[in-house]
Amino acid sequence: MDGLLNQTPPIPLHALGAMLAIMLGAAQLSMKKGGAVHMLLGRVWVGLMLVVAGSSFFIHEIRLWGEYSPIHLLSLWTIWSAGLAVYYVRIGNIRRHKQVMIALYCLGLVLTGLFTLWPGRVMHQLLFG
Repeated sequence: MDGLLNQTPPIPLHALGAMLAIMLGAAQLSMKKGGAVHMLLGRVWVGLMLVVAGSSFFIHEIRLWGEYSPIHLLSLWTIWSAGLAVYYVRIGNIRRHKQVMIALYCLGLVLTGLFTLWPGRVMHQLLFG
């Protein structure tokens, strides 16, 4: 954990937020839906996702388009999807809310998490030396 915390900002915030979001999201997907706990944890999870996606715009390890890369497109998609999921639940379209949230978890966290394990990236270095 020291190796992660010693990285330049915002990498520690970004990585810790993502780790928390992965754990909280897994709990959300496995728990009873619709209750007060689900709604509270859902708000926290969306907040974490916005922190993770927002902080990614200040991380420039892969530079394909100036300071940005295709991963940043996924961050834009994450922000848009989080807003869309909130919209769907507020209008009562629970089926679409669920679809967007599952896609957000799988693509916005799991898929991007796999990208962080690419050789040369910080998480690869921390986990595999």
